[in-house]
Amino acid sequence: AIIILFQTTIRRALARLGRTPILRLGYHEMTEKMLDDIVHAAISLVARPTGALIVIEREQALPDQIESGIQIDAAISYDLLMNVFTPGSPLHDGAVIIGEGRVKAASCFLPVTTDPRLSREYGSRHRAAIGLTEEYDSVVIVISEERGTISGAVEGRFVGPLDGASLMSFLRTHLGGRSSGRDAHGNAQRTHAA
Repeated sequence: AIIILFQTTIRRALARLGRTPILRLGYHEMTEKMLDDIVHAAISLVARPTGALIVIEREQALPDQIESGIQIDAAISYDLLMNVFTPGSPLHDGAVIIGEGRVKAASCFLPVTTDPRLSREYGSRHRAAIGLTEEYDSVVIVISEERGTISGAVEGRFVGPLDGASLMSFLRTHLGGRSSGRDAHGNAQRTHAA
C-alpha cells in the first residue's frame, strides 16, 4: 500500500539518484549527424507549423513509455522524423522516443505534470514534457504549432524559445555530444521554472 501511495515520489527519487555523478555509467553519445537531423527536423516542423514531442533518453531508459507506443528501432534521420509527425500519419499523435542512438518508438504517451505552479497557458505537449523530465532523466524537445515555437525541457524546467543554433547548444549541453567542447551554453536561451 505504501509503494502504491508513494509510487510517484519513489520514481522521482530514483530518477534523481540516477543523475548523481557517482552512478553515471555513461550513455550512447549523440553524434553531430544525429543532432543535425533532430535540429533540422524541429526547424522544419515549426515552420509548417506542426506540433511534435521528441524525447531523448540519457542514462535512464523509458520502457513503460516505449511500450505505450509503436516500437520502431530505426536510425535517427531527418526524413524519418518528418514522416512520423506528418499530420494524418498513424504515428503523428504522441511522442517519439530516441535512445542509444536509435529512434526506439513513436506515438508514445508521456506522464503529464500535476505541478500547480506551471502556467495555464501551457498545453498538453508542454505539460507532458515537464511531467516526463520531472520523473525521468531525459531531454524533451517541444514543437508547438499553436505558438510556433521550439522549447526544450530538462529536469522539470523549460528552456526557450529556441532557434536552430540555441536548440543545438541545448542538446549538446544536456546530451554530451561529441562536439560538446565548444561553447554550449547558448546565451540566447532563457530558462523557465516549471
